[in-house]
Order: sequence, then structure tokens, then C-alpha cells
Amino acid sequence: MPLLVQKFGGTSVADSDKILAAARRAIQAHARGEQVLVVVSARGHTTDELIALAKEITETPPAREMDMLLATGEQVSVALMAMAIESLGVPAISFTGAQIGLVTDSFHTKARIRNISTERMVQALNEGKVVIVAGFQGVDEHYNITTLGRGGSDTTAVALAAVLGADGCEIYTDVDGVYTTDPRTVPEARKIDRISYDEMLELASLGAGVMHSRSIEFAKKYGVPIHVRSSFSDAPGTWIVAESEARRLGVAVTGAALAKDEARITILGAPDRPGVVHAIFRTIAAANIVVDMIVQNVSTGGTAEVSFTVAKGDLPETLRAAELAARAIGAADVTFDAEVAKLSIVGLGMRTHTGVATTLFEALAAAGVNIQMITTSEIKISVLVDRASAVPALRAVHRAFLLDQLAGSSAPFSPARCGAGPGPMKLVPLVEMDSSANGSRPQGMEDLVIAGVELDESQARVSLFHVPDRPGYAARVFRSIADAGVFVDMIVQNVGIAGDSVLSFTVPRDAADRAAAAVRAAGLGEVSVEPALAKLSVIGVGMRTHTGVATRMFAALAERDINVNLINTSEVRINVGTDITRGRDGLGCLERAFAL
Repeated sequence: MPLLVQKFGGTSVADSDKILAAARRAIQAHARGEQVLVVVSARGHTTDELIALAKEITETPPAREMDMLLATGEQVSVALMAMAIESLGVPAISFTGAQIGLVTDSFHTKARIRNISTERMVQALNEGKVVIVAGFQGVDEHYNITTLGRGGSDTTAVALAAVLGADGCEIYTDVDGVYTTDPRTVPEARKIDRISYDEMLELASLGAGVMHSRSIEFAKKYGVPIHVRSSFSDAPGTWIVAESEARRLGVAVTGAALAKDEARITILGAPDRPGVVHAIFRTIAAANIVVDMIVQNVSTGGTAEVSFTVAKGDLPETLRAAELAARAIGAADVTFDAEVAKLSIVGLGMRTHTGVATTLFEALAAAGVNIQMITTSEIKISVLVDRASAVPALRAVHRAFLLDQLAGSSAPFSPARCGAGPGPMKLVPLVEMDSSANGSRPQGMEDLVIAGVELDESQARVSLFHVPDRPGYAARVFRSIADAGVFVDMIVQNVGIAGDSVLSFTVPRDAADRAAAAVRAAGLGEVSVEPALAKLSVIGVGMRTHTGVATRMFAALAERDINVNLINTSEVRINVGTDITRGRDGLGCLERAFAL
């Protein structure tokens, strides 16, 4: 019998009428002959109200007690949902996270799932009941209640779909799908009919707001197709699926998004020697801080600037760790900017379409928006801008890529389960792998999965020094490169002292001189060319949300005395540049570090 997991967010269960409407959806699926498991969030603004209540008692409530408090919101919802379904004539049973044996680690308020026991749920489903499970919560091995972080009900739903071998997971929310950008900011945004896991991972990490990024990691890891749709209509929503089912011919960019509440930390004058980058991020990871953009550019005078971004709320703790790291390595200073935002464009088509970066930078220049940092991946370009400029920048970029004209497929779409193992899975709780452990096989459901490491020896690096701190410079650079017919891979720009920064990009070796000549002809400043470099990449699921990944990579290279001279990051990979003579050695040490 097919199994369907349905998840209803807080707005979908905000009052009795909405709870009854959600109950009817579950009953409709049950009447079609499907087994139905429902995951619910806390009602409406309940979580915010509970947090405010705790703040009335103390400004620094203990994390364990916050989890005890916050978990009550979902407990109310599951009981009411079970009552609603029973009142409509269908047997139902509700469970908390603890009652189904959803076991997590012990990081209160941001716990990760280790394993889930399926016995009670399967028994109830086989008895013909609709099973209702509290999202967002579990217990650790000592039976302490834990929560998964804001948006964690999405993660619960997809994890249950994975462990039970469900045929799909429907996420009901107050919007009718995933849009090209936030329609509240850009009214011209269009709904996307289907999007790949990797594209959605990038957009979710940018605060797209529709899905919790950890839930997408689960979906990709276990091949769970997700259908994001409105609680208030029967219209088709957005399918989040494997890349082969999401690819769009002729479309370079699928969406754009803003992460508004970012903070940038820069370590100035970091010594350019092996082990320095590892020392920095080992200290950051020890504080369990999730780092987003990491940028290191080519060194000048034997030192380099290393910049990274974190959520603005993590800034005080991150600064303490960064200052400790800076003293340990003998860096010159630590600076920060708490008023920045990250703008990104995402699309599978960026792998094959040229000129995407040029279009982005020209749109920002036309809007008078200055770029502070740049980092790229195969399917994303991110820029850091002043927060005050963020919304105009997003609107300009959305127009430039014609995302208001993105056409959806008119054909109905209902994917098969994408590559997950047959039938339900039973996972056993094991000790979570840390940066010093051997092996990268996932030891719990939400542990990191490393798909592989790669070495690319086909590229050269072009660097421009003394980049002026004003809008339009990057647009002029990459227009000259595009006009010269050169394909660009990695782009890295890092903020410098007094706004004097360095812009680097990699191109095919045989095009390096042509690219440098084009930049010089445009009168764009001092240029240097490294004719060959090694690009090492670690690729996997959960790269950003697992704080020790970059640390582990940098540690392995440091142990082999391999210096890192270029860094850029994304949700699914970390890229570093190093000397061409050390590339194969670096590949070998990374394969050993991640047991590949």
C-alpha cells in the first residue's frame, strides 16, 4: 500500500477551521487507499509566544529548558489534529517525537537526528490509522527532550518519509510553491513547477523561507520527492526532485534570493603558510558556529585576508573565536561588518551558459550597488552587499535574468521515488563522526555524506589588485572577459584594507593570457597570472550545516604541508586552490581524510 507523508506548517493549523481543513486533506488521501502519516508544527505564532514567555523570566534561559518549553507547541497540535480526524470518522493516533523513538544528538535547540524507530508508526498504519507526529522534536540518548531548530518540522517530515520508504512527502504551507524569489519583495516573482535538490539547498540556505535546508539535505540523501503546495487550494505546487527531473533547457538561472541578516568577519594580515586556514576554522568550528561564505584570495606581501560570513545573531560569539584564532596565528587584526546581506543567483543551467556573471554584475552596477565579496560554485554566484542596498539589488537581478517570465511546464508532474533504497530503513544510533574520525560513511540519519573529492589541473588564475571600492568594476572586468570569449569558473573577491581588495578568477589554462590581455586592454588595473593551479574540491550533502567539514579539509592539507591560496564555498562543495605541484598529493590526502 502506498505511503504518503503530509506536513502542515503553523499557519495551516492556526485555528480550529484550518485544523479541520488539514484533517480533510489527510482523510482524502486515506480514502484513496494510501497510508497517511501527518507531521504538524506548533499552531500559528505559538513558538514565538513561548520564546517571549521565557524571556520574561530570564534573558538567558538554559537551552535544555527551552527545548522542554518549545516542544509543547507541537504536542498541542498533534492532539488537536488527531481529534479532528477522529471526529470526521477516521481512526487516528498522535505521537510526540519521543514516543516514536526519534533519537537526536544532545545539541539543545539545534539537535540532529540520529535514528528513528519505525515500529509504533508501522503498526498504527497497518491498523488503518492516520498517524500524526509532532514535528521539530525528539529525545537524546539520555531521554532529554530536544528540538531541531526553527523550521525543524520540515526535517521531521522528510526524515520520516525516508525511514519509512514513503512514496512522497507533501509540504503544506501558506504559499503555493517555491518562487523565483520572495514574492513579498518582488511581486513579479513566478512559481517554479520543479526544482532540483541542489538548487533548493542553495535557495533554502539563503533564507528563501519555504523549506528548512536540513530537510532538503535529507531529501537528496535518501531520494525523497517533495511537493510544496498551498494548504488553501488544490493547485499544483513545486516539486523538489533529482537533477535529471528538474533540468530546464535554455534556462541559466532558476531563482534569486537574499540572506538579509548576515555579518562578515575578516582576519587581516593572516600569514600565507600551510596550516593557517585550518587554525582559523578549527577555532570557529569548536564553537559550533555555522559559517556560510568563506573567501580567501591571493596573498600580497606574504599575508592574506580571510573573510567569512555568519548569521548576524552569531556575531558576538564568532568574533570571540576569530580574535582568539587571530592571536594564535599572528594575524594583524580582525574586522567585522554587521550590516551586510548576501544576494545569490542559482541555476543548473549556469554550468553550460556563459555570461551569467557578467549579467549579474552589470545589473548590480546599473542599480548602483557595490560588491564587497564574491564567491561562486557550479550552480550559484553569491555577492555580499550593503544591507541597505539588498532589496533594490534583488529586484534588479530578478529583472536582468527575466525571472518574471520563467515559464512552468504545463504537463502534470508526479515523480517516482528518486533512488532511495527499497522499503523502510532501520537505522541504529552510533557516535557522530567528528573531524578527527576516520571514515565518512553516515553513522546517523543526519550525518554528513561526502560524495567525493576532485582534482582539476586544467585551470589558471588571473588576479586583479587594488580593486576600487565602487560599483561597476566587476561588471567591466567580466564584460571584457566575455567579449574575449573566455569561460570563467571560480570567482573570488575579498574585502581589503580601506576598500582596496583583490579580485581573482580561474579560466582554462590556454585562455589565461587572452583573459589577462582583455583586462589590461580595458585599463582595469594591475594584473597577474598564475599559469597553472590545482583546484581541489570536496563534494557532499550537508556541507554548510556541518560545522567541521571545512576544518577537516583544511586539516588534511595542513598535515601534508600544502598551502591554500584560494577558497570558495557553496552548499554542496568546498573548493580550494593550491600550487599545481601539490595537487595530486592534496587529492590523496583528502581521499584518506574522508575515507574515499
